[in-house]
Amino acid sequence: MTPWHIGGKTLNSRLLIGSALYPSPQVMQESIRASGAGIVTVSLRRQAAGDAAGQTFWQLIRELDLAILPNTAGCHSAKEAITTAQMAREVFQTNWIKLEVIGDEYNLQPDPFELVKAAEALIQDGFEVFPYTTDDLVLAKRLVEAGCRILMPWGSPIGSGKGLMNPYNLKAIRERFPDLQLIVDAGIGKPSDAVQAMELGYDGVLLNSAVALAQQPVKMASAFRSAVEAGRAGYEAGAMPERDFASPSTPVLGTPFWHQAEK
Repeated sequence: MTPWHIGGKTLNSRLLIGSALYPSPQVMQESIRASGAGIVTVSLRRQAAGDAAGQTFWQLIRELDLAILPNTAGCHSAKEAITTAQMAREVFQTNWIKLEVIGDEYNLQPDPFELVKAAEALIQDGFEVFPYTTDDLVLAKRLVEAGCRILMPWGSPIGSGKGLMNPYNLKAIRERFPDLQLIVDAGIGKPSDAVQAMELGYDGVLLNSAVALAQQPVKMASAFRSAVEAGRAGYEAGAMPERDFASPSTPVLGTPFWHQAEK
């Protein structure tokens, strides 16, 4: 796969993977390595960085030697997300932040108003913001106007595994912002979902539950690695246009005359 340039870094994979929900730290490490991901997301809220458990977790993450994308998971206001992002920058020594501002606990949908407010403030503070958003084109436009160079619209609600609920909306965002880095984040349940996202022209896919909750996480991680690569290659190759009629793949010209006579 050709190198991917995003947020000032050059990566060899377009797969981003989370570090939560795995049955054990060892399985987490093995799965992330098997995925070939170039970016791993971590939550500052899940464990305190100063305690023993937190130190062990951070050491495991550092051993992966990947680009780290801290997130503001669990935040419900711009103020809370901004504070968490600033703390994450100090802990992880990176200006990258996956911005999550949750507006509803039922489907974990982002709060569009607080999300834009937080994005504006963090960009002014020197962050490279990766905003987790819905597939709403108008919200995407507002985030771009706020200064975002990367957008992460959901495929479906976090952890639902429903795949791409509205490919039309995702395609509209891709067509509206051809030069933006776009990553499908949330809802990916199986490798074919990742293929579909990449074939739409998205630059990457972020997932966690689909691997961590699989019966065989390491094997599933490897499957997603292949899926992202296949989807991207298919997009770059250019798929044939759909048709409303059949078209023979074997030409009639050159067919033996007795074969034609039998028809």
